[in-house]
Amino acid sequence: MDPKNVKSDLVLILDYGSQYTHLITRRIRSLSVFSLCISGTSSLATITDLNPSVVILSGGPHSVHTPDSPSFPDGFLSWARSHGVVVLGICYGLQLLVQRLGGDVRVGHKQEYGRMEICVDKPSALFPSGKVGKRQVVWMSHGDEAVTLPDGFHVIARSDQGAVAAIENPSAKFYGLQYHPEVTHTEEGMETLRHFLFDVCGVEAGWNMEDVMEEEIKVINETVGPDEHVICALSGGVDSTVAATLVHKAIGGRLHCVFVDNGLLRYKERERVMETFEKDLHLPVVCVDAVDQFLTKLKGVTDPETKRKIIGKEFICIFDAFAQELEAKLGKKPAYLVQGTLYPDVIESCPPPGTGRTHSHTIKSHHNVGGLPKDMKLKLIEPLKLLFKDEVRQLGKILNVPEAFLKRHPFPGPGLAVRVLGDVTEGNALDILRQVDEIFIQSIKDAGLYDSIWQAFAVFLPVRSVGVQGDQRTHSHVVALRAVTSQDGMTADWYYFEHKFLDDVARKICNGVRGVNRVVQDITSKPPSTIEWE
Repeated sequence: MDPKNVKSDLVLILDYGSQYTHLITRRIRSLSVFSLCISGTSSLATITDLNPSVVILSGGPHSVHTPDSPSFPDGFLSWARSHGVVVLGICYGLQLLVQRLGGDVRVGHKQEYGRMEICVDKPSALFPSGKVGKRQVVWMSHGDEAVTLPDGFHVIARSDQGAVAAIENPSAKFYGLQYHPEVTHTEEGMETLRHFLFDVCGVEAGWNMEDVMEEEIKVINETVGPDEHVICALSGGVDSTVAATLVHKAIGGRLHCVFVDNGLLRYKERERVMETFEKDLHLPVVCVDAVDQFLTKLKGVTDPETKRKIIGKEFICIFDAFAQELEAKLGKKPAYLVQGTLYPDVIESCPPPGTGRTHSHTIKSHHNVGGLPKDMKLKLIEPLKLLFKDEVRQLGKILNVPEAFLKRHPFPGPGLAVRVLGDVTEGNALDILRQVDEIFIQSIKDAGLYDSIWQAFAVFLPVRSVGVQGDQRTHSHVVALRAVTSQDGMTADWYYFEHKFLDDVARKICNGVRGVNRVVQDITSKPPSTIEWE
């Protein structure tokens, strides 16, 4: 999808490393306005080529006083002013705007973190007259503060401590918020963003999944030649399934799907997803049994990053072999590989500005990001790479993917390899985990909770504990239960189960799964943890 072909004004976010940056993108898209996030140190040519109507400078962990603090390119503000592009700085973005325009930013006497109250001082473009004198709760996260504003700017709101909370220069179309309107803790944040976009900026809403589908089909048909064939690697998850369905709608029988049983699937996953592919979606799918191939390579491996890389490499080997078989059958080699890469994968794989690195600090490798080995000679088609998970589900609904399938919880590309901590081939860890996970998920469904949870799963821990089962001492395995709520998977809160539910599940697991005598629950959010354990 070419951002320049989207039927909506573009709101471009320059990312300076805030943990909330992706939320700005999500909040804006929820208002049916297209939004993209790129590095805050992108070149002026990159920014201007996207032709945004609005540019938002995100927050970040940096200080404008440090020599290597990230900033927008020289000439950006002059370009924005001359082209009528509205600029909004949030948190660090406000301080950057002030400093680059000749104002003064200093270390605050009192740093402000968390929930704070602000008061609107005067009527302004950002805050209509009805807001004057009124207080609102916002989310602050800053140590520096603007003390002297550039020419043409006015303070329009302050915190209880007297710090600048909002500024504007309407004639230049430059605005700043010291707090984060995108987080839910800022009670009037969405109202402020809505007013800013539609009333201040005059942005027109036009972002919808129907147009996305039509545009993607057009792009696929323009990319794939009339005689070229395409491979799609189906994982059984929502993303790859929606991607395959979209490409199949565009090119029909020239799409060839492969589903790999790598021995790391959930309970009866192979049978369940193949039935959906064949009976409901009518996708042309070949199932490859590669259980021995994967588990042999993973034997003795305990490091999670190494596990991910081994699995990724083996997948590529299988796709390559599948492509060669197709070449022998069709008389020509497939030219493209479809992947269900999503926008959060792309965002999390970007280098954080100001780190001085050319690659991001690896939290975990995304199997869909980073391209393919050169010797594979397949070009990528990633029709979902600018979409978030909930948008993919909307697109899938338009494509008539069964609703029950679209509501499935996310499942990691490396499968159960990142839910068995340690060596996945040791003992019967995989079989134990499958049984525990099935009991947990089925219990959630029976309780009517499945659709209220973003993701739930079990984890096999590399420890044993002493227990008493059948009047005998046992020294058996420990499993953890994890369930979270989220909007896009980039932040998450742990799900609060009633104690009776947890008691029932723990009893079912310990009585029904041989080799388990202890069940624990993971009650950490993201951040500080990730959703998956590895």
